[in-house]
Amino acid sequence: MTAVEPGTKKKRISKKNKSAWRKTDIQDVEQFLEDQRQEERIGTFTEKQDEDLFVLDSTPLKAKPTVLSIKQKRKLNAKKPMRTFQPMENTSKVQDPIVKRNHVKQKKNGRNIEMEVCNPTKPRHRQANSDRGQYYVKMEQRLADKKSKKTNFDNDIWQDVDFRDKIPGLKDEKGWISRDLALHIAGNVGKKLVKTHASMHHKTIKGKKFVPPHPGMSYNPALEAHKQLLSEVVEREEGIIKKEQHLKRVTTSMFSKVTPEQRDELRLIEMSEGMDEDADEKEEESEQEEDDTNDSSDKAYRTINAAVERDSKKSKQARRKELKQKELQRKTELKKKLKQQTADLIRIKSIRHELDDEAEDLNDLKKRRKQRAEKKKFEPKRLGRHKFEEPDVDVNMPEDLAGNLRNVKPESNLLKDRFHLLQKNNMLPTTVAVTRKKAKVKRFERNSHKDPGTSYQDLADRRRAAAKAAKQTQDTIQI
Repeated sequence: MTAVEPGTKKKRISKKNKSAWRKTDIQDVEQFLEDQRQEERIGTFTEKQDEDLFVLDSTPLKAKPTVLSIKQKRKLNAKKPMRTFQPMENTSKVQDPIVKRNHVKQKKNGRNIEMEVCNPTKPRHRQANSDRGQYYVKMEQRLADKKSKKTNFDNDIWQDVDFRDKIPGLKDEKGWISRDLALHIAGNVGKKLVKTHASMHHKTIKGKKFVPPHPGMSYNPALEAHKQLLSEVVEREEGIIKKEQHLKRVTTSMFSKVTPEQRDELRLIEMSEGMDEDADEKEEESEQEEDDTNDSSDKAYRTINAAVERDSKKSKQARRKELKQKELQRKTELKKKLKQQTADLIRIKSIRHELDDEAEDLNDLKKRRKQRAEKKKFEPKRLGRHKFEEPDVDVNMPEDLAGNLRNVKPESNLLKDRFHLLQKNNMLPTTVAVTRKKAKVKRFERNSHKDPGTSYQDLADRRRAAAKAAKQTQDTIQI
């Protein structure tokens, strides 16, 4: 390709001065050099094959235009390379003049996890690989267990298990290894446990987790067992009756019964108590006021503050006698105290006995309080609003005993029995069955559901007819 097209004539310019040289047209030279560089980059036409230069047109003459949806267009655009990376593509075919180069590898920011996994060079890399392997093994085991869906019921959830039994060497019979030390060792060994509070290990009740029923409650009990059960039930019922009688005696029976007339009389006397006394007191006060007014008119005028008289002043002799009396009184009190101290010194032994008796009584009181607190510690707690009470014992009378399961009369309920045991062991709060009263519904008969032939109009006509008949016969009728 030439810079100057054929048929064009170059314009000649004088190049006498240096300033005229800038007007020289060198575009043809620049175009030639650019074409030469492009041939070096992409090659000449002679070096290229026909497939690179020409394209075989295989499209039909009349192609039907296909309308693509937005989704299809997005899929096609996604397959194409991004335009932002187009300038980074190397389109040049010029070979690198320097064959051997020392490529400086720049240090990447952050860790190369892939290199650490494939080529571990440090101990922490190896440890991470081993931990990762153990994690994958556990995950596979967990997934396998989940797929199998087999539930093990071998463990007893109510059984007290000590973690020291699982780790050998931690449970010492002599008690040299404490629980805190065992927890510390378990954490360092790799079986870390959560340290729980001491109150979590404290038993709140001494009762057994499962209490078997009394032998006398069997459908075919032994004679002695059934008699023992009946005696226990009778003893308990007698205690309840005795308590009720005591409450009745100290409440209802304490008060005498009176007739309604006597009750009204007593109430009237009680409510009118003190009314006559108030009237008498008012009369006395009025009389006293009248007397005071009469006396005040008779007496002479007096000031509010009484006058000071010189004769009332104490003399030196009187003051001296008063001081002597005070000193004498102080000495007598001091003598009494000394006498009391000497008497106490004489009865030191009896005082010691008294102190010993007081200390003994105090110790007994402490012991009783401690025993009471210890006993209360293992009693059923009041977890809710209601206090736990022992349920009634289910017992069959001798005439109800059948001797076989077919004719036995059921008295107890297994679910209720377990429920009461959970309440006794402080696992559930004590509850009481509440029976709610149903709201009274006002019922009335609809006109549409009444007997056929009877309506409001018919009833009104009947009333009018009855009233007319009564008027004629001069009788009264209530409607």
